[in-house]
Amino acid sequence: MSAAPRPTASVADEGAALPVPGRAAFWLVGLTVVAFLSASSAPSPLYVVFQQRWGFSELTLTTVFASYAIALLLALVTVGGLSDFVGRRPVLLAALALEATSMVIFLSADSVPLLVLARVVQGLATGAATGVASAALVDLQPAGTQLAGVVNGAASTGGLALGALGAGLLVQLAPHAITLVFVVLLAAFVALAVPLWFLPETVRRRRGALTSLAPRLAVPPQARATFVAVLPIIVATWSMGALYLSLGPSIAVIVLHLTSHLAGALVITLFAGAGAVASVAARNRAARPVMLSGSAVLAVGTSVAVLGVQTGAPGVFFLGTVVAGAGFGTGFLGAFRTLAVLAEPQERAELLAAVYVVNYLAFSLPAIAAGLLVPHLGLQQTATGYGVVVVVLALVVLVVAATQRLTARRQVA
Repeated sequence: MSAAPRPTASVADEGAALPVPGRAAFWLVGLTVVAFLSASSAPSPLYVVFQQRWGFSELTLTTVFASYAIALLLALVTVGGLSDFVGRRPVLLAALALEATSMVIFLSADSVPLLVLARVVQGLATGAATGVASAALVDLQPAGTQLAGVVNGAASTGGLALGALGAGLLVQLAPHAITLVFVVLLAAFVALAVPLWFLPETVRRRRGALTSLAPRLAVPPQARATFVAVLPIIVATWSMGALYLSLGPSIAVIVLHLTSHLAGALVITLFAGAGAVASVAARNRAARPVMLSGSAVLAVGTSVAVLGVQTGAPGVFFLGTVVAGAGFGTGFLGAFRTLAVLAEPQERAELLAAVYVVNYLAFSLPAIAAGLLVPHLGLQQTATGYGVVVVVLALVVLVVAATQRLTARRQVA
């Protein structure tokens, strides 16, 4: 999750009577991002269990997953900027309450419609939290640092890894694990509500809240050519993330014949965890080289993972997963930073909204397409074809970059 830089302000005297100190508040918001993203990935290792209980298809599974992504996108492009008008703390607390509500729905879910409802509510909550948490991190980051972007990215991908691993461990080792997963998450959100109530407010209330709810997407003229050029890697990274978060555990169980629920969770954990580590490691490198190296790494890793799927070799698949995860983290980081610097401050929010639309459409529609193909091609061949498309998209970025470099050299000559 990322946001355009905003001027740091402090209006804590208008908010909580005993606000959390600035540095502690920064890390509190970072912890909140971890909690939201952990909750978003926790259901993924459980899909196989739900599928066995209720007997639904891969299409239904991917539809449940996509409902979350679409709801998240809807919230992001509508209430993503609301906190600029009503304050960070009210929006963050409202998102927290909505997330807690989704945990309650998960606890009572005994059918697919309730599972979809829980994911939709969770997507709305996470989308609302995405914009405000990104902005709050920028507002509260220690003076003279650029920690907000690093913490935001690492907390997001790290949270995905943590949520999947925690859910997998509970399902594998604990009794009544599904109930326990959502009880633990519900308790975490209730516990977070207390310190977040005392979060220092950095925004003064102003008019325009209702107007801000109208989605505004635009790519400024100076960024359009670059937007088109980086579009393939944005689609490739988020499509690959969708495959792992929706069908990854099913691949482990059905294709690789791994019976442990922990193995299904590790698929997601290794992918997201590698992305978190790689993005932190690349934080100080120039954006374009990070994007291009990420594209190459994603292509190589995905190819190895596809080889593991085709041969039924878990070790090869997990190796490819780690490499592809590193490409996921760095490829998108480089693309995002490449675009962000091309917009003027007053244009940046609309440009980032356009990027988010591409992100979450790539995070949902390809997963649904995969679910449609599984009954006809089988999970193994569908995953293979999906991986091949991701590799092609990643290579397109490299070919375009090489062509641009060659053209530039000819012009200089």
